[in-house]
Amino acid sequence: MNALARRRRHVECEALEISLAGERVACDPSGVLYLPAEDCLIVSDLHLEKGAAFARRGMFLPPYDTAATLSLLALALDRWRPARVVCLGDSFHDRKGAALMPAGEREALASLMRGRDWIWIAGNHDPEPPVGIGGETHGEISVGALAFRHEPSAGPRRGEVSGHLHPVARLAGRGSRRACFATDGDRMILPSFGVTTGGLNVLDRAFHGLFDMPRALACMIGHAGIYPVRFGALSAG
Repeated sequence: MNALARRRRHVECEALEISLAGERVACDPSGVLYLPAEDCLIVSDLHLEKGAAFARRGMFLPPYDTAATLSLLALALDRWRPARVVCLGDSFHDRKGAALMPAGEREALASLMRGRDWIWIAGNHDPEPPVGIGGETHGEISVGALAFRHEPSAGPRRGEVSGHLHPVARLAGRGSRRACFATDGDRMILPSFGVTTGGLNVLDRAFHGLFDMPRALACMIGHAGIYPVRFGALSAG
């Protein structure tokens, strides 16, 4: 079973419900976060049109990443049927991605957005509003008790939900790296959703100081669900 097929199968797996800064949230095995009280779905780092961005720089990637990412996002939206969607930045791989998106993919995205409040958070790859796409663009937005932004703030910040770092984790001594939701119960960093995005180990120094280490968990996305693992049981490899 290839990676894309495995991610499609995650739709059948149970979400992990946890408390985040006093709010109940559901970490979905697809890689999205759902807020039941706000009927809001959060997704990070779609990196749409990454293949096209690489092609413009003379580097070849198969041009199917946008369609595949949107197909997976459609499954997550169909599962939760949220009234609002917040995309945590780097939704497009570069500034030209939205304007140059092919008609088929543009219509697929429009169909996902239709009938919903759709929020784009500005990222380092896509700091301006996406051209001709619709929705609202913000640098940061609050929903309920939680604040959503692209890059995590330095030091502790209760209630912050961000992306950017593409967290992954590996159990010490065994297993492969898995995308994960990184959290200590006060803040959370979401996994990247785009099908061609890589990952950064949560034990990397880029994460240092962001979590209270005794409480820090990597909610790892496995074949049959999500498994919370203490940072102390992880490997830096």
